[in-house]
Amino acid sequence: MKFFLDTANVDEIRRIAKLGLVDGVTTNPSLVAKEGRDFKEVVQEICSFVSGPVSAEVIGTKAEDMLREAEDIATWAPNVVIKLPLTEDGLYATHALKQKGVKTNVTLVFSAAQGLMAAKAGATYISPFVGRLDDIGGDGMKLVSDLRDILFNYDYETEIIVASIRSIRHLEEAAVAGAHIATIPGSLLPALWKHPLTDIGIEMFLADWNKSRK
Repeated sequence: MKFFLDTANVDEIRRIAKLGLVDGVTTNPSLVAKEGRDFKEVVQEICSFVSGPVSAEVIGTKAEDMLREAEDIATWAPNVVIKLPLTEDGLYATHALKQKGVKTNVTLVFSAAQGLMAAKAGATYISPFVGRLDDIGGDGMKLVSDLRDILFNYDYETEIIVASIRSIRHLEEAAVAGAHIATIPGSLLPALWKHPLTDIGIEMFLADWNKSRK
């Protein structure tokens, strides 16, 4: 499974990248706004040291606006991926960009039918939002599993980016379901590598070592 970092905080991305855990990055207007920096500047800086895909989202809601923004964003760096919403206009833009060889990440996927439409339109990636679906009583992991089966059944090249990950369990279940990618908030990552038994084990080893030195 590949890990994308879901943030626009450059310092955070640099820190996690040193652990070998960053295969790509996803951003959105909300994340960039939190940093108080120019959108283009942030995306280009991330792309300068992250070699994998970096998703940058359009803000237009009409296909012509999306395409105009996408054509500009695609020139910012060779590894930029255009992030588009799953709407009729978003699907139109996805298909048009596919014809031009521009990679896309179709976001806000909440049903298997939506994911199938995006894959058929030519999306490079689809992003099911498992946490938000769980919040309204849905089953985010069943959606991931269903999408994995659909992509396999029809041999689509589209990859699943599991988004809106809220817990360790979300990540583990997404990996078991066969999702290609998980996009993880930086705030959650430390919880993934920490475990109380690991901490206890280290303390015991050090205590035993110190005893042996006396």
